[in-house]
Order: sequence, then C-alpha cells, then structure tokens
Amino acid sequence: MREPERSTLPPAADTPPDLPGLLHAAKTIAIVGCSDRPGRTSHRIARYLRDAGFDVYPVNPFHEEVLGLTCYPSVDAVPDDVVIDVIDIFRRPKFTADVVRDVLKRASRLGRKPVVWTQIGVSSSEAKQLAIDNGLVYVANRCTMVEHARRTT
Repeated sequence: MREPERSTLPPAADTPPDLPGLLHAAKTIAIVGCSDRPGRTSHRIARYLRDAGFDVYPVNPFHEEVLGLTCYPSVDAVPDDVVIDVIDIFRRPKFTADVVRDVLKRASRLGRKPVVWTQIGVSSSEAKQLAIDNGLVYVANRCTMVEHARRTT
C-alpha cells in the first residue's frame, strides 16, 4: 500500500481551521504589494479575486493605479469608509511585520480587525506573533486564489 502524499503546506496550527469560511465571509480584500505588471503573481491573483466578485484594493506605494483601480501607498491610506475584510500580503518576509503594524494602526483607529493573510513564502514569525498578540486572525503561507478555487469547485 502506497503512503499518502504529504502536504508541503505548513502544519494546520499555523492556519485558522475554516479557510473556506473566512473567504466566504469576505467581500473586500486589500492586496499589499500588488504589482501593475500582468506577469506578476500579485497582479494575477488580484485580477482573479476581482473577477470572482471581491472588491479589491491594491496597495503599493510605487503605483497610482493597478487593474484600473486606485492603488494606495499603505493599508492605512485606504479610505476609512472601506471595510477591509482580508489583507492579502505579497511582500518579502522581512517586510511582513511592518505590514501588520500598518494594519494594526488602521484597526486601532477604526475598531475593525481584518484577517491578515500571508501568501506562500511571505510569513514571518514576528508578523504572526504581532498579529496574534493583537487579536488578528493570521493565515500563514496560503494562497487566496488556490483556497478560493477549492471552495468553488
């Protein structure tokens, strides 16, 4: 009998148990590190999420517009009347904790705590601990597009 293939994903303890539920409940996703280049993963996933019906807010200080949408320099710069459900991070691990700090600044001001979702390979232990210590749900090393596609198939 053949051994089942082992997942290359991190152990379940790194991720909330109900990923499909988190995405099902979400309406608005901020894409941090969203590129304006169509060949980049962040651009493709932002387009996929937008086409799947999510309200997408690109966040990148180097772009004014991505996918025909206003691009914001930081999460905290997204207009206060926008309720962000998920912060989807496409930054290198050394910057992830700073993104969480930006999310916490907005959360403190507005009293809303979005899910912090790190794409594969961008999580850091500092970011995770910072998020958890401040009551944010933290999803580590998972792709929003893959998880959404699983839910819809």
